[in-house]
Amino acid sequence: MAQTSEQRMIDQLIERLVATHPSVPPGRVAEVVHAIHAQFDERPLREFVPLFVERGAKRELGQLTAVDA
Repeated sequence: MAQTSEQRMIDQLIERLVATHPSVPPGRVAEVVHAIHAQFDERPLREFVPLFVERGAKRELGQLTAVDA
C-alpha cells in the first residue's frame, strides 16, 4: 500500500516530536499525534491537517513535559 503525502508528514512529525520531547516515551508521542490526527478523519480539506496536528501535539506534549518536570 502506497503511503500518502499526509501520512509521510505525520510520520516525520512524530520523529521530530520524539527528538524534541525526549522525556516523553516515543510510543506516547505517537499515540498523541495519532489521536489528534484521527480528529480530522472526516474533514474533506486535507492540506493543513498536518499543521493542525502538529500544533495540537506540541501543546499536549508540552503539558505532559511540564507535569513531569
